[in-house]
Amino acid sequence: MNRPEIHVEVAPELALFVPHARRCGATALAVDGVSTLGHVVESLGVPLTEVGALVVDGRETPVGHIPADGERVTVRPVTRPQQVPGAPLRFLLDVHLGTLARRLRLLGVDTAYESTDIGDPALAARSAAERRVMLSRDRGLLRRRELWAGAYVYSTDPEEQLRDVLDRFRPELRPWARCTACNGMLREASKEDVADQLHGGTQRSYDVFAQCGDCGRAYWKGAHHEQLVAIVERALAEFAGDR
Repeated sequence: MNRPEIHVEVAPELALFVPHARRCGATALAVDGVSTLGHVVESLGVPLTEVGALVVDGRETPVGHIPADGERVTVRPVTRPQQVPGAPLRFLLDVHLGTLARRLRLLGVDTAYESTDIGDPALAARSAAERRVMLSRDRGLLRRRELWAGAYVYSTDPEEQLRDVLDRFRPELRPWARCTACNGMLREASKEDVADQLHGGTQRSYDVFAQCGDCGRAYWKGAHHEQLVAIVERALAEFAGDR
């Protein structure tokens, strides 16, 4: 006896998740009458964090729907900007996204980051406990059910990664407000407050400082300041005021 079959078409934006042979047009899939539509979509390789809507025979349908023989399914991408209800917008990044984490913090976005590989279960548990959006390129991590919310980071280039996250979530930008090392909040500091962190030319050349209220790290407009200003100005020019 033949198993029931459905036809699934994945939006072009999600094609990178699907094996090459299944990217063109609708894919015929046998179903078992038990597995949910969400499970079927994940079996194609598409994380549900990247799915905006599942449309079955022209009607938007929940992921828990049990597909029936002959149904035609369209998998649509997340609508941008994406809303994350129920909590202030905060992020958690895995060990591979350190540069992105520092750039988000530079823009004042609440960004937790694990600098060591603590494992997928611990990351997912922290996402749930702190209600943070998990950002990762690890599709297996993004499939974990205990995540509060998640998003796939599509590029390997930090500049493109930053633009993609800002475009997708439109977080409030407050540049220069957070410590890029630990995510703590910065406050104004005198030279005397941070004297133990200043050496030679820095001690003589700078008079304006900030200090992290959590880790105590000192900040001033040093050699790399112009590069940081350029990152901030690009982000503000494109995304400030969009929320």
